[in-house]
Amino acid sequence: MTDKIVVMVTCGSQAEAKKIARAVVEARLAACANVMGSPVQSIYRWKGQLETAKEVLLLLKSTRKRFSALEREIRRLHSYDTPEIIAVAIVEGSKGYLQWIEESVQAIGRGEKK
Repeated sequence: MTDKIVVMVTCGSQAEAKKIARAVVEARLAACANVMGSPVQSIYRWKGQLETAKEVLLLLKSTRKRFSALEREIRRLHSYDTPEIIAVAIVEGSKGYLQWIEESVQAIGRGEKK
């Protein structure tokens, strides 16, 4: 088990997904963001009603240490009252890629240790 995570976020539009992706990578809260090109069809219950929506799936690679700050930034930028923000553990991965994630999310210059 590693401390690396993949965070799934559904967004209302490509523009929103790209805005969130750029912001969290620039802030070093995620190492990488994948904006899925085709909309996903979501079916869910909201306020007692069955709903359907076309949404854009955003995948973010980060660490457990950075999750709280990442979640706060997603919530700040997201248009939904209750956005989907789900972290899934990366159990295994290539050593080089996992190290790259770690190095990419270190908050250099913000008073945090490298």
